[in-house]
Amino acid sequence: MPDANVRIPEDAKERLAAIAAGEGLSLRAYLARLADTLLTPQERAERAEQARAALQQWNGYALSADEEQELDAELDRRLAEATGR
Repeated sequence: MPDANVRIPEDAKERLAAIAAGEGLSLRAYLARLADTLLTPQERAERAEQARAALQQWNGYALSADEEQELDAELDRRLAEATGR
C-alpha cells in the first residue's frame, strides 16, 4: 500500500512521535494502528443503530425523539461540566 503525506503542525507530529516511541512503534506504525481502532461517523451510527435494535428486541425499550434529545442534552451538559467548557 502506498504511503500518504499528511500535513499537521510540527508540535502535533512531535507529540505523536513521542507517544509512538513510548509504545515501541514508529510514527507510521502508530498512526496505522490508531486508524484501525477508530470508527468513522458512519460506522459509529451503524453500531448505535444496532445497539438500539438489540436493546429494543431484548426489553422493548425504545426512546422517543424527544427523550433522545433530552438525554443528549444532559450528556452534553455533563461533559461540558467535567471538561470545564
